[in-house]
Amino acid sequence: MNNEQDLTIYHNPSCSKSREALDILQNKGLKFKIIDYLKTPLSLDQLTKLRSYFKLADFVRTNEKRFKDLGLSLEKEDELLQVMLQEPILMQRPIVTFKNKAIIGRPPEKILALFE
Repeated sequence: MNNEQDLTIYHNPSCSKSREALDILQNKGLKFKIIDYLKTPLSLDQLTKLRSYFKLADFVRTNEKRFKDLGLSLEKEDELLQVMLQEPILMQRPIVTFKNKAIIGRPPEKILALFE
């Protein structure tokens, strides 16, 4: 996983909120790493670390069609995280991490709180 101090965005280019968050970071002139987690899936350790910043219900896209199609439940976290390794679309986005903190950018402006 990245150095916990590094500014990183877990990005889905197809998501308008993720693109807006990316624009915010670029407009601030910050150096950051972009992880397109759909093309470069996270390891279980990375996923577990990222999940640790959030309530499970906030971290998982329970309204995603795949969540329903696969009959998943928030009550079986270990099983859910294993499925998310193969179905990264289930991870909420965008997520921005910086200095041992993380924020889900919904709305995208929320990521600015990382710099206060």
